Amino acid sequence: MTTHTPMIQQYLQVKSEYTDAFLFFRLGDFYELFFEDAVQASQILEITLTSRDGGSRERIPMCGVPHHAAQNYIETLIQKGYRVAICEQTEDPKQAKGVIKREVVRLITPGTIIEGKNMDGKSNHFIAAAEEIDDNRYAYAYLDLSTGEGASAIVTGTEKNLIQELQTLSIRELVVPEQLFVLLSDLAEANSILLSIEETAMESPTDESFVEHIPQAVHGVCYRLLNYLNRTQKRSLDHIQAFQYQEKEELLTIDFHSKRNLELVQSLRGGDQKGSLYWLLDETMTSMGGRKLKQWLHQPLANRVKIEERLEIVTEMLEAYFVRADIRESLKEVYDLERLIGRISFGTASGRDLSQLRQSLLQIPLIKEQLKESTKPALMKAAQQLDECVELLALLQEAIADHPPLSVKEGDIIRDGFHERLDELRYAKKNGKDWIAALELKERERTGIKGLKIGYNRIFGYFIEITKSNIHLADLTRYERKQTLANAERYITDELKEKESLILTAEEESLALEYSLFVDIREQVKKYIPQVQQLAAKVSELDVYSSFAEVSDHYRLTKPTFHDGLELTIVNGRHPVVEKMMNKQHYVPNDCALTSTENMLLITGPNMSGKSTFMRQVAITVIMGQMGCYVPADEAVLPVTDQIFTRIGAADDLAAGQSTFMVEMLESTYAITHATERSLLLFDEIGRGTSTYDGMALAQAMMEYIHTEIRANTLFSTHYHELTQLEQQLDKLRNVHVAAVEQNGKVVFLHKVKSGPADKSYGIHVAELAQLPEPILARARDILKELEAEKEHDRKDSQSSVNEQLTFFQESKQQPERLAKEPVQDDLVSSIRDLDISGTTPMKALQFLYELQQKIGK
Repeated sequence: MTTHTPMIQQYLQVKSEYTDAFLFFRLGDFYELFFEDAVQASQILEITLTSRDGGSRERIPMCGVPHHAAQNYIETLIQKGYRVAICEQTEDPKQAKGVIKREVVRLITPGTIIEGKNMDGKSNHFIAAAEEIDDNRYAYAYLDLSTGEGASAIVTGTEKNLIQELQTLSIRELVVPEQLFVLLSDLAEANSILLSIEETAMESPTDESFVEHIPQAVHGVCYRLLNYLNRTQKRSLDHIQAFQYQEKEELLTIDFHSKRNLELVQSLRGGDQKGSLYWLLDETMTSMGGRKLKQWLHQPLANRVKIEERLEIVTEMLEAYFVRADIRESLKEVYDLERLIGRISFGTASGRDLSQLRQSLLQIPLIKEQLKESTKPALMKAAQQLDECVELLALLQEAIADHPPLSVKEGDIIRDGFHERLDELRYAKKNGKDWIAALELKERERTGIKGLKIGYNRIFGYFIEITKSNIHLADLTRYERKQTLANAERYITDELKEKESLILTAEEESLALEYSLFVDIREQVKKYIPQVQQLAAKVSELDVYSSFAEVSDHYRLTKPTFHDGLELTIVNGRHPVVEKMMNKQHYVPNDCALTSTENMLLITGPNMSGKSTFMRQVAITVIMGQMGCYVPADEAVLPVTDQIFTRIGAADDLAAGQSTFMVEMLESTYAITHATERSLLLFDEIGRGTSTYDGMALAQAMMEYIHTEIRANTLFSTHYHELTQLEQQLDKLRNVHVAAVEQNGKVVFLHKVKSGPADKSYGIHVAELAQLPEPILARARDILKELEAEKEHDRKDSQSSVNEQLTFFQESKQQPERLAKEPVQDDLVSSIRDLDISGTTPMKALQFLYELQQKIGK
């Protein structure tokens, strides 16, 4: 039987409760890791793997990191998706009998980290919980532990829909019951989401304030998340706010694929913020404002009254140029109130944090006055909503020094005059040190030794140091030897010994008292958490409004007009991000009109001509307008859209084993099954992932269904020119094309959307721009001529037009049931025998097959 030392036994007992985490076990000034934790951590963190005697025959693998530098190592592990359990010494080593008591004080996970170099100030860091309501619905709740803000919602669909919904929030960790853990494991791993188990979901807790304003269906999942946080964080969570509920009818819903396709917060090419709509809109001055802007971008409004309220504030900000400039200067001095309050609640706030809170509160009266100077109604109302937190500010001004240090145990945090006893101790300490300096000068004069000095260290205290070459000059009857060095002797006198006791007692008592006072002040500040959080919400909104006004002014944006109908009119619309990326190049604007009589545009035109950009800019105009921002157009009259769905671009989903075409079909299915007549649908090149006729058939069938059943505003682009004939059959469909002209054998893109279908695709011209080798281009031109001549011949000879081919499915639904099959075998055999296969075009072959099917009653 293996016997470990008492300390290793203690380690193993703690580790047994945190088997899925790296255990950082505190030993003096280091956190140590043992056994398999040490082996793995040494590789991940690139630190030295050593070993120690643990009482068994074999030495135990061990590695460690200094206590003061542990944060960087912990962040590295968290960034890679691991958990870290922090095990601290919970009793004074001087008073301990036997092994020092230790216990885990916090479990840090990818969803619960609240500070560090990887925490983006302008991004929320959400952790979520989820549970199944019934076969087709999931409840989920999420919150940012660093700020305390949380929300809940219900998602309809499969577990993949749930994960995609959470992906839009950049969730790193998801808390679920064990049953759901098994179901979601593969999906979560494929999307880099850490799954954690929490079985407890209290239905009737004593404190119902967290869920009092949300539906009963999401109460359980909210408490599941709170229980997990209480169990793992083991500290005050006073800053966590009541959960909000996302009313779908109040918000513009944009699914995960559409947010990605429209590049709202990340560009598709670089994967970073540059080139995204957020990159364009973010002129916020505070971290809080940046996070609020991102939240509004993810969830624009779908309530006309609230949209117009936001637009009115932006209008007044835009008109009050000098007031806006002053407010933005003041906002520069406002720190991240939400995360400061989070650290105060956690008990990790430093004196510098409280100083920053004070500095921020000092700006509020100034901002209020600046808003009132505008004399504009909405801005004056905003001023009234700013709470100056007078009592809290008075406490911080009275108690906290002007420039406190980062450490909370080194003193100089509390302001002079705040506490009488602390002032006395500081005076004694300062007076004692002045006395020491005077004594050093007096001893130099008395002995004539210029190099004599009085020093201090923690082990020996104060001492008089004289080099050995000068000892003969000292009166050794007055000096008592304290320590011998290689080149000097250290002494002490009776009067120095007496002062040493006073100084060290004053210093030790001063530091202890100051730390105690600071902790007490930090606890007092907790009473004001809700007040500061409400202020933070208003300041962050004000920051976003000023950002919208700044962007609107700089990029020549226009105030949109909203109405309760379904018609959409955009005059000279632009894609603001593309325009910004083009810098000083001229962007060609375009109109878009979706009316009650024509609300579906079928867009044709060559590749690279701007079809996708045109479609995206319409969606982005709607999103910006419903966020409460001005829009990139000369004029915009918009309906209140409830959902936006896009099917633009696709890639294989290797994790799910799905091809490009399957991804395309799944995204299309989701859009069509969820859209309403108040939705906006964007479909780009549907059906290109399969054969020509399959693709055309699917594209047409989808257009017919949207046109007839959903009746939503729709933009549909295609290279299938045959589909343009649908304008004759679908009364609300209108053909438009992105113009291009051919000059000297070269294609010139005009980027202008015009009525009618495109005359051709210019595919070979685009290939030429891509510098495909000339022999290939020449051969392609010859083949194209042959195909076009053949097509023209077929058009004249065939009894059925291309349009009849395309409407095959529509006609087949209207044909009556065939009577019992007649004996037609002889005719069929004769027809097949007489067919000239070598001289039959694909179009003729399809027609021939169709006729055969009709003969046998297909």
